[in-house]
Amino acid sequence: MPEPQNSLLAYEMMEHLGVAPGAGDSPGMSLRYAAVLRRCANCRCKNVCQDWLDCAPAMVNFAPDFCINADILFELQCDQAGPRHVV
Repeated sequence: MPEPQNSLLAYEMMEHLGVAPGAGDSPGMSLRYAAVLRRCANCRCKNVCQDWLDCAPAMVNFAPDFCINADILFELQCDQAGPRHVV
């Protein structure tokens, strides 16, 4: 069973990308957030991810290539309501 604190990296990644966790009220958005947390909890790149998050600027446009959630996070960035944060 994945450790709950491991999905904290997902929240930190979303923060860097300007994605508000749980901001979507549609079932599709909710499923994507759940998928991000599940995939992050099971990811094998946690050390690399933590190192990247520690060194990354406060705001970035894209998740790093190694991120298992890069595709879903990009969709969440595009689909969320509100102003876009472009770096």
